[in-house]
Amino acid sequence: MKRREFITLLGGAAAAWPLAAHAQQPVLPTIGFLNVASHEAFGAYVTAFRQGLGQVGYFEGRNVSIEFRWARGQYDRLSTLASELVGQRVAIIAANGGARSALAAKAATTNIPIVFTFGDGDPVAYGLVRSFNEPGGNVTGITMIAGLLEPKRLEILRELVRGLSLVYLLIKQCRRRSRPT
Repeated sequence: MKRREFITLLGGAAAAWPLAAHAQQPVLPTIGFLNVASHEAFGAYVTAFRQGLGQVGYFEGRNVSIEFRWARGQYDRLSTLASELVGQRVAIIAANGGARSALAAKAATTNIPIVFTFGDGDPVAYGLVRSFNEPGGNVTGITMIAGLLEPKRLEILRELVRGLSLVYLLIKQCRRRSRPT
């Protein structure tokens, strides 16, 4: 091999090396984030979400990426947004802001894990999970089912206090702050 051919070959390999090295970089797992509202309305929630991920060792841009999808109150868009996340092949979908987000995500995939969060609702009644003890499928999550537990709490109170016939409840009514749109 002549010297000029050797230098050309070496130069070509050196030029291709960064491309090959870049192509072998690991792809970060992606979290799909599906919400019924807007980033403006849920900005504090997104900050807390990122902080929670950081507490368990996941940092956006370093070892995980996040794809956000916001319905902006247009519930009919949720199924399209959920399908977009499935098409992006996210590793997991965080469906929050209401049962509708979780239902849209569940309708879009049976393979990708879905973690839902929503207020006072029963995920069994919505058909999201089979039961509280054994959710089954690819869907799990949390709900604040306080309203659903009130009858059970009264039942336990009656068992604890024999002869109980009247219970008074003090309820503080909270006013919702207006959220920016």
